[in-house]
Amino acid sequence: MTSNKKISKVELSRFFSFANKNSLKTAVYFTGGIIIFLAGTIMYGIILNLRESTLSEAMAEKGFKSLENPNLVVIRKAFMLQLYEDSVLIKTYRASFGKNLSTAKIKADDNATPVGEYAICEIDSNHRYHRFLRINYPNINDASEALRRGWITQKQFDKIKFEFYYEVCPKPDSVLGGNLGIHGIGKFNYIFKNLPFVYNWTNGSIAVSNEAIDEILSVVSKGTKVVIK
Repeated sequence: MTSNKKISKVELSRFFSFANKNSLKTAVYFTGGIIIFLAGTIMYGIILNLRESTLSEAMAEKGFKSLENPNLVVIRKAFMLQLYEDSVLIKTYRASFGKNLSTAKIKADDNATPVGEYAICEIDSNHRYHRFLRINYPNINDASEALRRGWITQKQFDKIKFEFYYEVCPKPDSVLGGNLGIHGIGKFNYIFKNLPFVYNWTNGSIAVSNEAIDEILSVVSKGTKVVIK
């Protein structure tokens, strides 16, 4: 009995040693596979981005040396931001949105992107996400719907209305939230801009690459119309 117990312990020790070695190999192969997959994915994204024309090239193709009446159209379900000169489409950019894409924004913490007609009300050229073009959300339609549903009082509605018309950017201190807009990616730009798929990661704002927001900022200004669909 003693001999059998000793043999069992030795065999058990060998078994765990073998299992640990196999587990280590599996972990190494699995990690290596993930790294190779991510590297290949990013390389594919880089190749796709190399084909993209610059804004100046896109303008020249449409016969424009400058843009006098630029406006932005954002299509959430198509993951794109389009730059127009009046009614002429100049260039399309890939965009990411709020983590909650199933609905339009209605509350401060719903992580959704607003839907409606807005305008750039503030520009931050030194933002954590590179550049930030803040829009005047909530607008009057957003506030009116919130008042109708009983989410805000008449006094709160009047405050948002005053800020919308006279202070340009409504303060983000109501249940509707705010401080949303169009921004870059920031320090992880190289990785996220080269992903060949869209990953929605914002709190409700619209994210484009750092290069894209630089191009957009070169032709828009405060007051530029932004339509989000």
